[in-house]
Amino acid sequence: MLAQQKPVDSLYKDQLLANTTTPLFTDKELATIDSLLLEAKYKSPLFDSVQYVISPDEAKNLSTIAIPTEVLKERLQRLDEKTPFHLAYNPALEKEIKSYLTYRKKYYPSLMAKAEYYFPMFEKYLEAYDIPLEMKYLAIVESTLNPRAVSRAGARGLWQFMYLTGKQYGLRISSYVDDRQDPIKATIAACRYLSDLYTIFGDWDLALAAYNSGPGNVSKAIKRSGGYKNYWNIRPYLPRETAGYVPAFYATMYIFEYAKEHNLAPVGIPIMHFETDTIHIKKTVSFDQINEVTGIEAEMLEFLNPSYKLDIIPYIKDKEHVLTIPKKSTIDFLAKEKQLYELATQDAAKREKPLPKYFEMDKRLLYKVQKGDYLGKIAKKFGVRVSDIKTWNRLKNAQLRIGQTLSIYPKKL
Repeated sequence: MLAQQKPVDSLYKDQLLANTTTPLFTDKELATIDSLLLEAKYKSPLFDSVQYVISPDEAKNLSTIAIPTEVLKERLQRLDEKTPFHLAYNPALEKEIKSYLTYRKKYYPSLMAKAEYYFPMFEKYLEAYDIPLEMKYLAIVESTLNPRAVSRAGARGLWQFMYLTGKQYGLRISSYVDDRQDPIKATIAACRYLSDLYTIFGDWDLALAAYNSGPGNVSKAIKRSGGYKNYWNIRPYLPRETAGYVPAFYATMYIFEYAKEHNLAPVGIPIMHFETDTIHIKKTVSFDQINEVTGIEAEMLEFLNPSYKLDIIPYIKDKEHVLTIPKKSTIDFLAKEKQLYELATQDAAKREKPLPKYFEMDKRLLYKVQKGDYLGKIAKKFGVRVSDIKTWNRLKNAQLRIGQTLSIYPKKL
């Protein structure tokens, strides 16, 4: 049973049923709402980290994409009929769709593979909160389905929550754990937030726009447009980031819904969500220790447990921290759980001792990353841990590129 939705903030509760001619908020209320909910929100990674949204320069040459306008109109009409979003054809949206198929097409097979894992999870909670299932595409626009995505403004996770907004919607943030990066907890928070925004505007397109720039900016755009409440009518009055945000969502929805027609299919599906299991951890352990004892690859542990910032699962009394692993590994993990905790205890006892000789600079080896390499494979080759390689090379994640040089202090050659 999901936690009951948080009520919409009392500051704007009385304005929810305002008509198109009555101002939704005073200027003071608008400023307070945006500050309260979103801080300095322009937080979407669209324009600063993942570079998912199409820039005006990219959109200039679209000659390679041949979708007859009439065909596109028919497809958008079919989508419009089955969703509460307003996917009416207009030339701007046609240009957006063609731009994505021109400049982002190579990314979609990987995105679709990640979607195979995340979308069933999203749909479960979207349905529970009575939110259109198509809202799952918002996480692509926000983060390209990267739970560890970070924008320059400090927003994190699949749904790109700012710190204060995350705290307001129940997401805990500590030195070890960031719930904004937890797929399930962040999805529930996003559902609650979207429900609040829909309560304000009564329109899912405007809720989308407000998710990006804040309800105050959308309300101001409604006022400046003369009271219109259709997204396309208020678009000229929205911040530039938001003006490109909703069309990016529409274009993404179209491409996923008509992927087959554009010869797109998922490639490299890592694991399906129903193929995973969760274990309650009874002692602080690291991904490296879990990998050493159970053989579960560190990269898989990172993928399934993105909320643990340091690749360490803390044990704190009266607080629940769980490990997600492939279901096929559950029995083996439980059989070796005692061994895992013994290793964690041994490592903790060594923590204050001098570093072993293989850390010394004269023992350093420079390794060039080859095709097919990943951190777990390299760590096993030299008898070290993934976390060691990350520390030595100041790596923030497990991603490597062919030809990259790594500093290694090997235990074995």
